[in-house]
Amino acid sequence: MAQFSDRYLRLLAEKFPDHSAVTTEIINLSAILSLPKGTEHFVSDLHGESSAFIHMIKNASGVVRRKVDDLYPDLAEEEKRALCALIYYPDERIELVKRLCEGDTVPPFSEGFSFSSIGEWYRHRLRQEVEVARAVTVKYSRSKVRKMLPKEYSYIIEELLHESSLEQRDRNTYYNAIINAIIETNAAEQLLIAISYLIHCLTIDTLHVVGDIYDRGSGASKIMDVLSTVRDYDIQWGNHDIEWMGAMLGNPALIATVLRVSIRYANIETLEEGYGINLLPLANFAMETYGDDPCTIWQTRDFENNPRLTRSAQLMAKMHKAISIIQFKLEGQTVRRHPEWGMDHRLVLDKIDLEKGTVQLRCGEASSSQTYSLLDTNLPTLNPDDPYALSVEEQDLMNQLARSFRKSEKMQKHLRMLYKHGSLHLVRNGFLLYHASIPLNADGSFREVNVCGEKCSGRRLMERIDEVVREAYYGVGEAKQNALDYLLYLWEGEDSPLYDKDKMTTFERYFIADKSTWEEKKGAYYELANRQDICEKILLEFGLSPETGRIINGHIPVRTIKGETPIRANGRRFVIDGGFSKPYQEKTGIAGYTLIYNSHGIQLVEHESFESREQAILSGSDIHSRAMLEDFSEHRLHVRDTDRGAELQERVDALRQLLQKWS
Repeated sequence: MAQFSDRYLRLLAEKFPDHSAVTTEIINLSAILSLPKGTEHFVSDLHGESSAFIHMIKNASGVVRRKVDDLYPDLAEEEKRALCALIYYPDERIELVKRLCEGDTVPPFSEGFSFSSIGEWYRHRLRQEVEVARAVTVKYSRSKVRKMLPKEYSYIIEELLHESSLEQRDRNTYYNAIINAIIETNAAEQLLIAISYLIHCLTIDTLHVVGDIYDRGSGASKIMDVLSTVRDYDIQWGNHDIEWMGAMLGNPALIATVLRVSIRYANIETLEEGYGINLLPLANFAMETYGDDPCTIWQTRDFENNPRLTRSAQLMAKMHKAISIIQFKLEGQTVRRHPEWGMDHRLVLDKIDLEKGTVQLRCGEASSSQTYSLLDTNLPTLNPDDPYALSVEEQDLMNQLARSFRKSEKMQKHLRMLYKHGSLHLVRNGFLLYHASIPLNADGSFREVNVCGEKCSGRRLMERIDEVVREAYYGVGEAKQNALDYLLYLWEGEDSPLYDKDKMTTFERYFIADKSTWEEKKGAYYELANRQDICEKILLEFGLSPETGRIINGHIPVRTIKGETPIRANGRRFVIDGGFSKPYQEKTGIAGYTLIYNSHGIQLVEHESFESREQAILSGSDIHSRAMLEDFSEHRLHVRDTDRGAELQERVDALRQLLQKWS
C-alpha cells in the first residue's frame, strides 16, 4: 500500500473529520469496488448522421432489446417491438396511445396486446418498464441510481425498483397500490418517460466517441446536443472535428473549408438551422461575382436528395465556387506564414496561367513540374500580382462570416464541450484511443515531427499537439495565433496524426481532369499498424501491456463487402469506422460498429442501416445488429479492475492510513 504525505492526510481529514465518517466512506467505496464494471460503448466517424446515432444511444447498440428478450422470452415479437419503441421514444409513443384512446385518427401502429383504457395500458407498460429498469440497475449502487432520478419522482421510482422487506403477498399489495396511485394522480405518463430515460442512462455507463462527429451529415449539432445529456462521455478529436473547431475559433481558412465542404455535399442545415449562421452574404457575393458563370464543375452533390434546401442548384454551385476560391487563397496565406510546415508544394494559385488556361504542378514521384489544363478559367477575383490576396469584397464577406461564427451561442457552447470532453488521444482501462494514426517511418520507428518549435514523436507528439490545440483556445498573443494556424496543418498536413497523407488534393479534384493528380499517398502507419509487433510497440509507448492492451481507431472505413475486417494485428487493434454516414455505406456494406466493453468482456457489434426515426416510433423498427466478436472473460470484471477502481482503491488506502494515524 502506498504511503501518503501528512499534508494529504490533513486535507483528507478536513472532509472526513472523525472515525465514523472515515469508516462509512471506506465501507461505501469498498462496496462500489465490488460492483460489476459499468458498460463502455465505443463509436467513431458519425459524420453528422444524427438519426442513427441518437437511436443507437437509445437502444444502447441493441443492449435494450437483449434485456427485453431475456426478461420476456415468451412475449410475442410484436409486443417486444412495441415495448422497445416505448423505451426508445416514450413521448411520441405515449402520444400515439393517448390519441388512439381518445378516438383520434392515428398512423397505423400496434402495441402487441389489447387494452380497453389508457389506465390499463399504463398499468401494463409501467410494470414492464420497471422490470427492464430493475435489470439494468443491478450493477450500480443505489446512490448512483438515485443521482440519475428526477427529483420529483425519485422516491416513487426507487420504491418500484428495489425489493421491499415485506412478505410476498404484502409486497404485491404495496406494489399494486403504488401503480394504482400513479395512474389515479395522472403521473403515469411522466413516470414512463422518466424510467425510459433512466434506462438510456444506465445501459451506457461511458460513451467514447473516437472522432469525426462533424462532416457531410446534416445533424452534427444535434449529436452535440444529445451528448450534452449523456452523463459520462469523451471525444477523441477527428480531422473533421479539428476542421470545425478551427472554424469555431475563427481560423479563416477553416471557416472557408467548413463552408465549402457543407455546400459541396448539400449540407447547410447544420450551419443555418443548427448554428444560425447567416449565409445570405455568401449567396449575394456569389451572384454578384459569378452571375453569368454556369459553374458547371461546381454543382453540389446530392442536391436532389435534400428536400430541405431552399436555394436553387445554380445558386448553390455559385456559392460553392466562390467559397472554394477564397479557401485556396486563405490556405496559401497560412502556408506562406509557416515555411516550417514544408507545404510549399501546395502553393498552386501562383502557378496558374489564366491566358493559357493551365497550371504547373509537381505530382507523384515526378522530379519536375508538369503543365495541366484547367477545367475552369473564369477566376475574376484572382490578382495576378498576388493571387493569394483576398479582394476587398472577399475580405468583407469573410469578416461577416467570422462574426456569425463567433456570435453563434450554440456553436460556442459546442466548442466548449469539444474542449472539455475532448483530447487527441485517451488511455482508459487498457485501451488506447485515437482517431487516425501515430505517424511512423517506413521502418516502423516513430516519425519525428516539428510541432510549433518542438521536435517530438510517438506519445510526446500526441501530447504536444494536444497542448497546441488547447493553446488555440486558451492561449494569448503570437503563441495563440500560431496554434490557431496549426489547426489547418492538423486538417491537411502530411505529418498530422489526424490526416497522415502526403497532400490533400482538393485543388486538383476541382480543376484537373487527370485523376492521377488526385492521388493522396497514405503514411506508413496505415499499412504497418496491421502488424501485431507494431501495435505492441505503440501500446508500450503509451504505457499499456502489449499482451492485453488494445488500440481503437476510426478514420478509414472498413470495406466489409470487400472482405475487410475491423479486427487487425491479431486482435491488438480495432478499426471501428463501419459507415454510420449513409454516403459511406455503399463502400462498407454495413452501417457502423459499436465496441462494447462490459463486466463480461469485449463485444464488437456490427449494425445494419437505420430505416428512420418515424418508423422506429410507429412499428418499433430497430437497428439490427449482430455480434461479430465476443471476447468474454472467465471471471466477471468489477469496478476494482478499472482505472476508476484504481483511483477509488487509492482513496481507500489513504483513508485506512488516516485511521491508523488516529489510533
